[in-house]
Amino acid sequence: MVDKSNIAGRLPRAAGLLGGGVIGGGWAARFLLNGVDVQLYDPAPNAVEYVQKVLANARRAYRRLTQVPLPAEGALAVVNSVADAVRGVELVQENAPERLDLKQQLLATASQAAGPGTLICSSTSGLRPSLLQAGMDHPESFLVAHPFQPVYLLPLVELCGGQRTAPEMLERAAAIFRAVGMHPLVVRKEVEGFIANRLQEAVSREALWLLQDDLATVQELDDAVRYSWGLRRAAIGAYRMADGAAGMRQNIERWAFKWPWSRLTDAPDMNRAFLDKAAEQADEQVKADPFDIPAAQKRDDLLVAVLQGLRSQGYGPGETLARWERGLRERVPRPHPTTGSGPLRTPTAEMPSDWIDGNGHVNESRYLQLFSGATGTLERYIGIDGEHRSSCGGYYTVETHLSHLGELYVGDRVQVLTQILGVDDKRLHLFHVLRREGDERPVATGEQMLIYVNAATRRSGPVQGKVRERVLELARLHATLPRPERVGASIGLR
Repeated sequence: MVDKSNIAGRLPRAAGLLGGGVIGGGWAARFLLNGVDVQLYDPAPNAVEYVQKVLANARRAYRRLTQVPLPAEGALAVVNSVADAVRGVELVQENAPERLDLKQQLLATASQAAGPGTLICSSTSGLRPSLLQAGMDHPESFLVAHPFQPVYLLPLVELCGGQRTAPEMLERAAAIFRAVGMHPLVVRKEVEGFIANRLQEAVSREALWLLQDDLATVQELDDAVRYSWGLRRAAIGAYRMADGAAGMRQNIERWAFKWPWSRLTDAPDMNRAFLDKAAEQADEQVKADPFDIPAAQKRDDLLVAVLQGLRSQGYGPGETLARWERGLRERVPRPHPTTGSGPLRTPTAEMPSDWIDGNGHVNESRYLQLFSGATGTLERYIGIDGEHRSSCGGYYTVETHLSHLGELYVGDRVQVLTQILGVDDKRLHLFHVLRREGDERPVATGEQMLIYVNAATRRSGPVQGKVRERVLELARLHATLPRPERVGASIGLR
C-alpha cells in the first residue's frame, strides 16, 4: 500500500453517502478503495453488513483488475443522521430509492446542513435535477451523478445539472470522478433517463415485445446481444466505425428507419440539417480520437482483447472461442522432429502488438508462454491430449530457467525447438531454443523440469502405456543430439 496523500488528482478527503443499498454500497467501495473516507447514513438495520459485503467483492475485483498498489483504504464511519453524514465532507452522494418526495427531502436536509460550496449529487436513474433541487438552500451546488451497477467497476457516470446548477460544479464533479477511475459524461440538456438509460430502455422495450410475441426466450434475447453487437459496442461504441462524415451520412441514409423491424417507429426529421449535424460530429470524433491503424483493424484488435478476456473466464462468447480453439488443436497434425532425430519444433508464430511492453519489445512473460506452448507440442507428440490428461494424468512444470539472448519485436516470426535431455518414470527434463525466422542465433532458451501427476490421486506417479513408450523413444532419439551449451547455466557475476 502507498500513502493516500500521494495520489494524484482531485480526490476529496471525505464523502458523505445518503443510502447504502446496491448503488450506495457500490459508491462506498469506489471511494474507500481510492483512499477516500466515507460517512454513511442509512437507517436500515443491515446497511453496514451489506456495504461490507459489497466492499469485499470490490476488493476481490480490484485485485484482478490491476497490479498497481492501491492507496491506503479510506475509513468507513456509520452515522445517525443526514447532518452527520454531510458534515466536513467535500462531496455528498444521495442514493435513496427512486421516489421524488423522498429524494427532495433528503437533499434539502443535506443542503441545509452542509452549507454553501459542498458538492451534492444524486444517483437518480432518471429524475430531472431541476425537480430534485427545488427545495434546496444551495441548489447551485447540486447535480445528478448517475452511475451504473456495479459502481466500483463500471466507469461511466452521467453528470446532469439543473436549471440552477452552477457550471463550475459540473467541472468539480468531473475532476473528482476521474480521480476515482471513472469516465464522466456531461449530459448537454436536462432529460428524463439521461443518455445511457434511454438507450437501454429502447432495447429493453423491443426485447419485451419479442418476448410477448413468442419470437424469443429470455435466454435467446441475452445471447442475441452478448454474442453480437453487444461485444462490438463494448469495444468501439456505436458510431466510431462510420469513420467520419461520409460514412455517417451513408449509414443514416441506408439504414435508419428503412425497415419495419422494430416496434419503435417514431423517427426524427432526417433532413439536410440533421444529416449535416451527424456528419460534422462524426468528423469531430475521428479528429479527436485518431487511430494509428485503419478503423477496421482497430475494431478487430479491440474485439480480440474483449474476447480473450472472456475466454479467460470460459463464459459466453469466451467459451465459444475456447471451444473453437480446442477443435483447432485436435486438427493440428502430430508434430515431427525437424530432421531425423532432431528436436521437435512448434508451428511458426508471429509476434502480435499486444505482446509488447513499454520498452518496445516482447514482454518477458511471453517467452514463458512460447516455451509453455512448446511443451504442449511435445505432449501432443507423445500422446497427452485433453482426454489423456483428464483420465490418466499429465506433466506439470516444477522448475524453469529462462535466458534472454536477444529481443523480439512486433511482426517477428518465431519457432521453438525442443529437446529432451532426460527422462525417468516420473520426470521429464526439457530444453527449449527460441529462434527468429531466418536467424540461427537463439533469441532465448528455456530449461524445464516437469513431473508426471496422476489424474486420480493428484500425486506424482509413473507414466503408463503408449505415452511412456513414446517419450522413451523420443528421449532415445534426442540422446544422439549435441548437449546445448546453456544447460544448467546459473546466474552470477563472472
